[in-house]
Amino acid sequence: MQTRLGKRFWTAMLVFGLMGQIAWVVENMYFNVFIYKMFHATAADISSMVMASAVVAALTTIIMGAVSDKVGRRKAFMSVGYIIWGLSIISFAYIKNVVLTIVMDCVMTFFGSTANDAAYNAWLTDRGDETNRGKIEGFNSMMPLVSILVVFGGFMGFDLDEHSSWTAIYYIIGAATAVIGIIGWFLIEDAPDLKKSSQSIGEVLSYSFRPSTVKSNRQLYIVLAAFAVFGISIQVFMPYLIIYYEKTLNMPDYVLIMAPAIILAAVVTAFYGRVYDRKGFFFSIVPVMVMLMGGYVLLFFFTGTAPVFIGSLLMMSGYLTGMSVFGAKIRDLIPENRAGQFQGVRIIGQVFIPGLIGPFIGSAVLRNAEVITNSDGTTSFLPNRSIWLAAFIVAVILCLVMEIIRRITEQRKAQA
Repeated sequence: MQTRLGKRFWTAMLVFGLMGQIAWVVENMYFNVFIYKMFHATAADISSMVMASAVVAALTTIIMGAVSDKVGRRKAFMSVGYIIWGLSIISFAYIKNVVLTIVMDCVMTFFGSTANDAAYNAWLTDRGDETNRGKIEGFNSMMPLVSILVVFGGFMGFDLDEHSSWTAIYYIIGAATAVIGIIGWFLIEDAPDLKKSSQSIGEVLSYSFRPSTVKSNRQLYIVLAAFAVFGISIQVFMPYLIIYYEKTLNMPDYVLIMAPAIILAAVVTAFYGRVYDRKGFFFSIVPVMVMLMGGYVLLFFFTGTAPVFIGSLLMMSGYLTGMSVFGAKIRDLIPENRAGQFQGVRIIGQVFIPGLIGPFIGSAVLRNAEVITNSDGTTSFLPNRSIWLAAFIVAVILCLVMEIIRRITEQRKAQA
């Protein structure tokens, strides 16, 4: 029988999950557009920003996730973290160059990762169990798509070629994030069985990296490795996605194409968690890869409105259902009462490794990309379809990795 969590949990999850993802969408998909449009950033600049942010996100989640375990609290880290996160977003309204953007992106990532990657994700793990993780991850993984839709729709009212528009955007998103932090203080409830760790902070920090921990939780680390390959495939194209639609495909109204695809993909993701709950990890990962790779193929070969819409729908559906399936499996494998300590290794698989390797591959395949001259005499690069081919190749590697994991798992079951 599925454990019931109550309206207060689902409300808190909706509010914090959605606002957190809106803030991450602005960073992951629009900071690149910001420095591209305002400062004429190169592919190397964009790659450097993504990689620097990934490093900070990983280190922050490792440390702050463990600290939240040590003190036995998630609520304070979530609420206070969101407030400061919001204030740091507002600071981007005053930034005037690429270097300062990258530096402040790292500062903002510290507070965002503390509040969301470390505390919020540990809280979700605390509150769920084996009867409802698929449902939780289904809704949680839907949040990025819904947030993309919210951001796309909201940004349609702004001229992103004007700095004043970016100033307004940063104030709106930053203020909303901070307000959610205040609301959370009255809404969030820590898990009843969450307790302060008796271990030293050093022991808490090092636990998930010990060889003995890896050995006793081997399946968790293997799944995390597969998750990293999945993330690399996504990060090959994600930093350049909006620029590709708007500039390369010459679709200034890309939101009108993407919005329906996002809505449909969100519906698919919301219900897909039930597939995991009923059929398990290896069954549910197959349709994920079919959708993701099918989207890559269409986006590589076609540039017309209809195939781009279908390709985007498949790609987005594969991306978010994959996040749901991997997220649920990882939460199932995390030992009880150690959720915070394992957020660090989770973020290494989800953000750090993909954030280093994926943008590097994307930047490499775009090294000789077409260059255009802007109206002010400066130049900008145009992302090309090579990003889809590179992402597809990484996805093929993931399929091979998943087959190896499946065979090893079946062999161990047979031996047992």
